[in-house]
Amino acid sequence: MQYQSSLNRAGLIELAIDKYFANVDRKYLDGVLDCFHDNAMLTVQTAFTIHEGKENIKRMFVDFMNSYEFIIHRDFTCTVDAANGRIAASFVAELTDEKGAKTFLSNTNFWRIRNDRFQEVYVYMSGANPLT
Repeated sequence: MQYQSSLNRAGLIELAIDKYFANVDRKYLDGVLDCFHDNAMLTVQTAFTIHEGKENIKRMFVDFMNSYEFIIHRDFTCTVDAANGRIAASFVAELTDEKGAKTFLSNTNFWRIRNDRFQEVYVYMSGANPLT
């Protein structure tokens, strides 16, 4: 299915990097959830995990944010299809637990945007899935 989006290239990058990931890294749950439609779907392709609807996505992020003292997403490379409201980003995720142990993941996310929010998110991870 194709969705309509009015966001241009800069707007898509801002939504993915400056709003979504910045709020994940700050552990600001409301800001993260503002990026999603109520009936959005987040799929971790490499773990065969699907989170459907904003409430399930919220529960996933609460668990994720509570599992790590620090969350950092960095070194983004974005590919944007503004005409079709899609964006992909490859990046490094650096997760630090309460004991100071660090986990580094090389991930790629693919987003399908409807209007100005995520309708579908597909996550590919290089390691174990922390988004359960």
